[in-house]
Amino acid sequence: MLIIETAAKSAMIADALKSFPNECCGFMFGFEEGSLRTITTSVEVNNAKEGDQRRRFEISAIDYMRAEKYADENNLILLGIYHSHPNHPAIPSEHDRIAAQGYFSYVIISIMESKFSSILSWQLNDVSQFEEEKII
Repeated sequence: MLIIETAAKSAMIADALKSFPNECCGFMFGFEEGSLRTITTSVEVNNAKEGDQRRRFEISAIDYMRAEKYADENNLILLGIYHSHPNHPAIPSEHDRIAAQGYFSYVIISIMESKFSSILSWQLNDVSQFEEEKII
């Protein structure tokens, strides 16, 4: 299960709205207690995807390294990645699944015609398929 603190959630949604009609992306940080994850901080990063960013995002290796450093310096855990789906539901694509890593939570923010629609979280299961992760 996932708790997203209000400030982190607001920042992710603001990033998605600002980036529309392109996909935004960023990192989520926080802590874990058993199976409960709490996102306390989100940090937006540049969508490094060359070409059409309306259907794809990419995070550079340098931004991943910066995220790990940020987590260490702030005594946080890098828990996952968020990105937006402009004019598309908050359901992961096959491309999202192939690029995913087993440990992370993947929050997807749906923006429909410049308006926030929904937010869902996903994790890979033991057979590398996405399962919805409950947000409480």
